[in-house]
Order: sequence, then structure tokens, then C-alpha cells
Amino acid sequence: MFENFNGVEALIDSPILMVLVICSILTLGFALERVLYFRKRSGDADGTLLRTLKAISEGRLENAVFYCENNAHPMGAVAAVAIRSQMTSPRETEEVMQVALSQQKLLLERNTGMLGTMAAIAPLIGLLGTVWGIMRAFHAMGAAGAGAPSVVAAGVSEALITTAAGLIIAVPAVMFYNHFNRRLNTMLTIAENHTRSLCVAMRTTGELDEAQHVAELVADVTRDETKVVPQETAGMMAV
Repeated sequence: MFENFNGVEALIDSPILMVLVICSILTLGFALERVLYFRKRSGDADGTLLRTLKAISEGRLENAVFYCENNAHPMGAVAAVAIRSQMTSPRETEEVMQVALSQQKLLLERNTGMLGTMAAIAPLIGLLGTVWGIMRAFHAMGAAGAGAPSVVAAGVSEALITTAAGLIIAVPAVMFYNHFNRRLNTMLTIAENHTRSLCVAMRTTGELDEAQHVAELVADVTRDETKVVPQETAGMMAV
């Protein structure tokens, strides 16, 4: 089917096909960049959660922050900020966590919009190239003064190449765009759920420590009263 097709000539004759080649290079570059970035950010969120929960239960909050900060997963950055906020200003923890999640979302979404744009415009550019090529073919037929279909067959076939090229670019771009969006949503959900679990663990530990402190105070007061009562009783008996 493409025995007589000359790609170099087609690129020279059709600037729209050249635009599609540039779009394909950009799409491949953005996709590879996102693949490497997501691989870099795919840390062990579950393992970090377990280590951090253990550190919180033992009162080693600085170690808990250290575990989170050394995790490449978005959960690490969000949890570290939330733990520090819980240690200093618990009322602002929710706002701080939402801000951290928004920052991580911006990082994960970077360049995915370009993939969506390429998926949308590549077929349109290909269709424009086809229309432009057919117009040129009929113009050449009119200039030659011949009406046989064979005169324009080669031009039309080359024009249709642009539509095929646009679809070849758009289909992988859509697949990458959906994949990255689904993955970033999953990572952000895991980050939020794990961070909330850590905040609950810190509040529970704080409440237990406070209850234990109150119990110790009550016990001390009880012991003091126990000592005072026998002394007063002994004094009354002596009188």
C-alpha cells in the first residue's frame, strides 16, 4: 500500500504533516517524562504508614516525620506536614493537609494536560491536512486540464496520510492521559487516607497520655487524703 509513498517528499510538500511529526515527538517526550516521574514517586506508602504508626505509638514523633520525609510517595510529603502541624497547631491540621495535597496534585498533573491537548488536536490537524491535500490535488487536476481519477489518486492518497497520522498520535495520547490521571488520583487518595490515619493515631495517643496524666493526679490526691485522715483521727482519739 505504501510502496510508492515517499515520506521525505510528503514532509516537504505538506507542512501540516510536518506539524504532526512535531506533535508526535512532543507526545512521546511528555509521556516518557511522566512515566519516569511516576516511577520515581512510587514509594512504599503502606510500609511507611506502619513504621510511622509504630513511632507515634512510642512517642517518637521526630522519627515519624523522618520516615515520611524520606518516602518519595506523595503520602510522605503530605503526612510529614500534617504531623508537624498536629504537633504545633492541631486545629489547622486539616487546612495544612489540604494545601499539601493540592501541591502534590499540581506536581503529578504537570504535562498530563499536554497529552490531553495532543489527543484532542492531533485528529483535527490530520483532518485539516487531508482537506488541504485534496484541495491541492483538485487544483492540480484543474491546472492540468485532465479529469481522469488517476490524476488525483496519488494526491488524495498522500492527503489521507495526515488523517492516519493524526489518529496514530491521538490514540496513544488518550491512553497515556487516562492512565496518568487514574494513577495520580489513586496516589492522592492513598496519601490522604494514610495521613488521616496518622492524625487519628496522634490524637488518640494524646488523649491516652492526657487520661493517664489525670489518673496519676487523682491517685496522688487520693494518697494525700489517705495520709491526712488517719492523722486527724489519731488527734481526736488523743483528745
